[in-house]
Parts: sequence; structure tokens; C-alpha cells
Amino acid sequence: MATTTEHPPSSRLRTWMLEGLSDMGKQGGHTGPHAQPEPPHKGQRWWRVMCLTGVDYFSTLGYQPGIAALAAGLLSPVATIVLVIVTLAGVLPVYRRVAEESPHGEGSIAMLERLLTFWKGKLFVLTLLGFAATDFLITITLSAADASTHLVENPHLTSTLHDKQMLITLILVALLGAVFLKGFLEAIGVAVALVAVYLTLNIVVVIVGVWHVATAGHVITDWSSALTAEHGNVFAMVGVALLVFPKLALGLSGFETGVAVMPHVQGDEGDTEEDPRGRIRDTKKLLTAAALIMSVFLIATSFITTLLIPEKEFESGGQANGRALAYLAHEYLGGAFGTVYDVSTIAILWFAGASAMAGLLNLMPRYLPRYGMAPHWARAVRPMVIVFTLVGFLVTWIFDADVDAQGGAYATGVLVLMSSAAIAVTIAARRAQQRGWTIGFAVVSAVLLYVTVANVVERPDGVKIGACFIAGIILISLLSRLARAFELRVTSVTLDDMAERFVRDMASRKMRFIANEPDQRDKAEYRDKIEQIRADNDMPEQEDFVFVEVTVTDPSEFEASLTVRGEVLHNRYRVLTLESSSVPNALAALLLHVRDSTNCTPHMYFEWTEGSPFANFLRFFLFGQGEVAPVTREVLREAEPDRGRRPRVHTG
Repeated sequence: MATTTEHPPSSRLRTWMLEGLSDMGKQGGHTGPHAQPEPPHKGQRWWRVMCLTGVDYFSTLGYQPGIAALAAGLLSPVATIVLVIVTLAGVLPVYRRVAEESPHGEGSIAMLERLLTFWKGKLFVLTLLGFAATDFLITITLSAADASTHLVENPHLTSTLHDKQMLITLILVALLGAVFLKGFLEAIGVAVALVAVYLTLNIVVVIVGVWHVATAGHVITDWSSALTAEHGNVFAMVGVALLVFPKLALGLSGFETGVAVMPHVQGDEGDTEEDPRGRIRDTKKLLTAAALIMSVFLIATSFITTLLIPEKEFESGGQANGRALAYLAHEYLGGAFGTVYDVSTIAILWFAGASAMAGLLNLMPRYLPRYGMAPHWARAVRPMVIVFTLVGFLVTWIFDADVDAQGGAYATGVLVLMSSAAIAVTIAARRAQQRGWTIGFAVVSAVLLYVTVANVVERPDGVKIGACFIAGIILISLLSRLARAFELRVTSVTLDDMAERFVRDMASRKMRFIANEPDQRDKAEYRDKIEQIRADNDMPEQEDFVFVEVTVTDPSEFEASLTVRGEVLHNRYRVLTLESSSVPNALAALLLHVRDSTNCTPHMYFEWTEGSPFANFLRFFLFGQGEVAPVTREVLREAEPDRGRRPRVHTG
């Protein structure tokens, strides 16, 4: 009893922090840490899930009109129309195809992962995860910063909260983290309410704004005259709009979240995990409806804000900077309505961070633990929430809680993911021999790549922060994989009938295996190997052996199941063959399985590997083979703490 109560506070904290890990509290287990499967999920109607996406997508109305006005000036409505055309004719079809190709919420990263193998595939995915982390984390910090801007710039609170924007932003990020630490179970109901209220208030602002524009006829004529004087003709306007288009890329955000929430869509009763047709169909409805709603609001809001708000108010320090629609709400509908609008905007912007946090918590554990590139605790929600919250604090401090300063980094993350999605669906269409779709998606890919490059050139801070995330993820991932190199890394072991027969036969006497690297597999190879093992270990000739041969498949994979097949070669030599990503880990897993199934202690015999121990360890780390004997022993030592029950390793 004393061993279980020696440190109760630490144990309770650890249990709470790592809640959800299936190996919690287990000692000596050798199946590796695996998260418990999620309980069956009924799902929600597509329009309700759209609201969960909408807290991210629709909330950009809080700052998008101001960003468009700063980027395009009087040309803001024209540039926004270009944005809408790209959205509806390009990005929407891309993500409808992504939903079709990855119906379980994996997104375009999973589509591209299937195209590349080995380490180059893993490093490519880690790079995309770096940009995804940029996208989602900047969503959290940018949304919190804009929410604090709406709070600080409220006419009733300006004097009280002046110069407090950094503190308020940090508090909002901390509150977001606290929500997830407590347990974020059901956000859809809250999202539906927030989106409904926010869009309703925006409809009121748009109607009032359009009415003021219509009743003050000179506003339109003044704008059109100034536009013509500045740009000359329609073609020049469209050309300039295309040039400034990359600066408006924030208006494209939300599609990645739309695909990520696919598992929440109810679909049809006949849907299966292999063929969820109803879920795919309804997700396409979700993406289309969200894009259409947002397109209408983007055009309308850019029009009224450009015509009704003085240009100087959009600039840094101006009353409309980062809050153009809120400015109109206060200006034309009074302080009471403006304050209600501010509260609604603050709530949806803050909850947009919740959507992004959920995306991070779904995305990172989907890849990193499977690669062995995350510590055990990365499978649990709460430690990851703390990590992401602390990174959010750092990003907020670096950007000084400035909405405009974070726009470039956010747009870079969004555009890189969209470009990768467009490329992925282009490849998918080409493989399906759909020539028309291939050409169309290739054009969209080119447009998005142009926008991405232009955004990076114009605002390199985005790719810099993205590079920091990428470097951090790759470095931490490789260090984690190095630290976990001696884990067993085998989820299950299955023996075929012949292999089972070999094991049963050996269980009646001494169980002796020889680790053999297959070469010619002729009679001389096995005869010479047995003679060498007997000579190296000074064993009598009557001893019987079974050979074990491991073929390395993809050494970049971290954990997988193990299938063992038995065969008799040359009518004399019994051989067990295995395929695995790592020779030592597979051998250790086989020995432990044989021990557990027979209650006998197996022995395995090795030759020493020639060459530098350090070089051989690098071969093991990168390619799954190298210093086999000592690494097998180390894997066994970590998997089985009891020395008396540990399989024996012999090296001559």
C-alpha cells in the first residue's frame, strides 16, 4: 500500500494531465502508448457543423474589411470581388474534392502524405504541419488581439482600457486554454448561437450602411470619380486588384477547418467508415453554404466601409483600424447597438480561437505520435493545450498583440495549406484521368502559388514565423524519436500456423533463435551461420536452432503490427520471417511474445556488427538496422524491467 500512496498529489496531477492515455499507470507494458478509441459519435446536421467552421470563417468579418481598405484603398470593393471569384471558382471546388478524397478529416496533408514514402515523406508532412501550426496558432492570437481591439476601442471603455490591449489579449488566450483544460466537449451549440447572433447583427449593419449610401447619392459618385481619376479604366482597376489580391488572402481562411470538422457531420444512416457518402455530400453543402454566405458579406461590407469610413480611420491608431464594421455600428446605430455588436464580435473572435485550438489538437496527434516524433504525453489533450497556450503567449508578445502585424503570418499559413490542397487534388484528378478537372485544378494551384509567393515577398514575416514553427517541430520531433528509439514500437504480434508449430516444438526444450540477415538464403548460408554461432558461444552440436530474418520495409515508420511467417528451407532449416521498420524492435517483440505464449525464456544469438558503434547507431535510427544485438537487448530491458523474466541475448 505504501508504494501506491507515497506521492498522492503528484499521482493525481499526472492522472489528470494525462487523462486519456491507455497505458496510464501501467508498468512494463510492451505494446506502446496508444490512445483509447473515441466513443461512437452520432454527428450533427451539416448546417450546425457549418457554424463550428463559421466561428473561424465568419469572424474574419471583424477585421477583413479594414485589411482590404488598407491594402486596396478605394479599390477595396473591386479587389474583394476578385477574392470572391477566386473563392467560389477556385478554392471551393478544391476543398469539395479534398472532402471527397479524405472523408475522415485528415485534409490535404494526408493526401500528399500518401504520395511520398520514407523520410522524405515524413519531413514533407512535418513542413506542412509547421505551416498548419502557423495558421491555427496565429488564428488564436490574431483573433484574441482583434477581440481586445474591439474592447479597447469601444467608446465607453477607451479611457479605462487604454494601453491595456496586450494584457487583455493574453487574458483571452489564457481563458481559451482554460476552457480546454477543463474539457472542451461540445462546442457546436455555442457556435450556432454565436454565428446566428453575429450574422444577424452584421445584416443590420449592412442594411443600414447600404441605406446610408443609397440616400446620400454623392457618396457613390464621389467614390467612382475618385476611382476613375486614380486608376483610369476598368482594366487598370482589375489589374491593380489582382496585384493587391495577396494582401486580402485572410478572406480565404476557414476551408481547412471546414474539412477538419468532417467527422462531426452526421451523414446518412447507411454511411460506413469506408464509404461515408452522406457525410461527404453534406460536407460539400457545408463548404458551399459557408463560402456563399461569406462572399455576400465580404462584398457588401467592403463596399459600405470603403464608401462611409474616412481613409485615415483605417490606418494604425484610427478608430476603424481592425474594427471597420464596429465603427459603422457605433456611428450609425448608436452606442448601445455598437456595444452589443462589440460584445458579439469579441465572443465570436474569441471562439474562433477555440476552433483553431480544436484543429491543432486534432491535427498534431494525428501525425506526430504515429511517426514516433512526439513524447508520450502528446497523446493527451491537456499537456498539448498548455504547450499551445504558452506558444500563443509568445506569439502575442512578439507581435505586440497587433492585428495588422499578424496578418502576414496568418495569410502565409492559410495560403501554403491551400496551395498544398490544390496541388493534392490536381494530382488526384490526374491519377483518375479526369483531364478537365486536372487542368482546372492546375490553374487554381498556379493562382494560389502566385498569391503565396507574392504574400511572402510582400510580408516575409509570415514565412519567417512559419519557418520557426517548422524548425521547432522538426527539431523536437527528431529529439523525441531519438529519445523513444528503444521503445518496443510493435502494436501486436501474429504468428501463422507454421510459425506457431515451430514455437510449440521448441517449447518442450531450450528455445534458441539465431538472428540472421538474409543474403543468398542457400544451404551454405544457414550451415555456416550455425557453425559460427556454435563456435562463438562454445555450444555442443546437438543444440537445435530456429532462424529469424527481418526485412526492413519503411524505416521512417515508428510503430506497426508484426506478422511472423514460418517456412522450412532446404528440407532442414526452420526460418521465421518478419517485415518491420526496425530489426531490433521486431526481434525484441517476437521474443516477448514467445515468452508470454509459452512461459519459457527464449534465447537469441547474434554476431557483433562490424564498424563504428556510432555509425551503426545512426543506421539503426535512420534505417532500422545497424547495431542490432545491443539495441535488441536495450529494447528488451526497457520493455521488461524484471531481469529474471527478460529474454536472453547472446553475442559472440
